[in-house]
Amino acid sequence: MLEINKRILTSIFLIISLFLAFYYEIFLFISLIFIFFQIFYEFQLILKKIISKKKPFFTFSILILILVILLFLLTQIWIVLTGNNLSHKINLLFIILICISTDIGGFIFGKIFKGKKITKISPNKTYSGMLGSYILSMITTFYFMSYLNYNYIILISIVLSTISQIGDFFISFLKRKANLKDTGNILPGHGGLLDRFDGLIFTIPIGFIILNFI
Repeated sequence: MLEINKRILTSIFLIISLFLAFYYEIFLFISLIFIFFQIFYEFQLILKKIISKKKPFFTFSILILILVILLFLLTQIWIVLTGNNLSHKINLLFIILICISTDIGGFIFGKIFKGKKITKISPNKTYSGMLGSYILSMITTFYFMSYLNYNYIILISIVLSTISQIGDFFISFLKRKANLKDTGNILPGHGGLLDRFDGLIFTIPIGFIILNFI
């Protein structure tokens, strides 16, 4: 099967899983547990390749920090999706779909228009892909305008898309330091779970702060 076909099928699977998690608590619980352990495992593999074995305490400290961040993030997702606050659920869905739109827009525009690379850190990222990320994110935002009562919703979507891309670049930087193409191979056509959730790890907490305090 072609790589692009694998990527499309995996993306469809992830989107279906997302909506199932919004409606079924047991599916949400199993998904969050799996995401927690898999992402932590992938982070651990990267750090082992980056940090010297002579610095076990430093490695341990970083892993504990990652553990706390992941636990806090996934706990907040659980609280939001199992709670009764509809606006918080819509906010979370909005943030997630902005991240998805950012990835898809960047991938499609980058493949079609190609062009100049943004940085050596992530050689597949182009300026045309970055533009595509913003365009598709804003298209997604138009759908949410009747649900989100924010005066600067377009600006917010641009900020969230930017944060998502920064998260992507950060994980790409770590992979480059570790001499890895992907963080894993659990998702056909995408790589590891961290490869797909890199933007979300950064965007969800910052997005909630922005949406809840403006």
